Amino acid sequence: MTLPRLPEPRVAASVAPTTNNHLEIDEVTKAFDGTQVLRGVNLGVAAGRTTAIVGPSGSGKTTLLRLIAGFEAPDSGTITLDGNVVAGPGQWVPAHRRNIGYVAQDGALFPHLTVAQNVAFGLDVRGAGARKRVRELLEMVSLDPDYARRRPHELSGGQQQRVALARALAREPELMLLDEPFSALDAGLRLATRRAVAKTLADEGVTTILVTHDQAEALSFADQVAVMRAGRLAQIGNPFIVYTRPADRATAEFLGDAVILEAWLEGSLAVCSLGGIPVRRPPAQGRVQLMLRPEQIRIAEDGPIRGRVVDTDYFGPETTVRIQLLPLPAALSTDPHQPKGGEIITIRHWNAMLARPGSELSLRVVGEGVAFPMDSGNGGAPS
Repeated sequence: MTLPRLPEPRVAASVAPTTNNHLEIDEVTKAFDGTQVLRGVNLGVAAGRTTAIVGPSGSGKTTLLRLIAGFEAPDSGTITLDGNVVAGPGQWVPAHRRNIGYVAQDGALFPHLTVAQNVAFGLDVRGAGARKRVRELLEMVSLDPDYARRRPHELSGGQQQRVALARALAREPELMLLDEPFSALDAGLRLATRRAVAKTLADEGVTTILVTHDQAEALSFADQVAVMRAGRLAQIGNPFIVYTRPADRATAEFLGDAVILEAWLEGSLAVCSLGGIPVRRPPAQGRVQLMLRPEQIRIAEDGPIRGRVVDTDYFGPETTVRIQLLPLPAALSTDPHQPKGGEIITIRHWNAMLARPGSELSLRVVGEGVAFPMDSGNGGAPS
């Protein structure tokens, strides 16, 4: 079994906006008090599609969102919306004229207004027309129209975020910006609200940008994921490609658990403590860092690799298992560059009883690995 052969990941440095994009960001920079926050950001978002910008705190993702919204001006570069430059040399369109919807982390509802009054705040119609439109908008975000008479404090966090989305949709924006709108919600509510918001925006065909620090949220919500680190977009692409073929080790480890092993690469075969692992389009030869996702390492009765369970973390339907690799059988360790075992790796398994600490397991690797040069530990990010 091998992973599907999909196109190679796009690294942000090589990405240039195209005329087919609804939103185009070209070489945008921004500094505050002498501190460079954005360093030449390029990003294109197609009409009706959803892009998630994901990165750790302080990486610059919220600043980029504020520049798109028109709350701040870039120091250099251009921002183009639907073919019109809204920010750039000699060009500036204020926020209220960009036809952009914005939903903040806390929803930012007016506490003294009812739900209906919050949603109708930006409408151009009044009276019966406004009431009809509010009802439509509440139904659009899966809220019963009876909620119209309530005030924000009478709603759950998820309901408040849906009201905030309805208010943002009221003006029929060309572009919707979501600034970590689900982070304050508990896990179950976050998932349900995220699904409802995603469906609403998809049904309405609204071009959307979500900013989040939650990797799973970014991967599940968007058509395109852009990984931001130290003011730059380290990688942009389809969520599956970005997760399975990260551009560097830092991106790999940020997007999820990663098994990193030293390996010797000859041609397209990386020899490591797990045996010979195929690598597509290797970036170097000789000593490399090989990355696998934990789910690629399976417990198998006929597996050629042996390991001893160190400890486990039980998560209900899934158990994370830390395993110390044992030396490979002599028949598999003929390569002089073959590591002798001893590394501790992490895998995931559904049967917690099978992986008890101290027990020995047989393992097998499925799919291809990703190789990084030995000097790519921090992905090129400033130290």
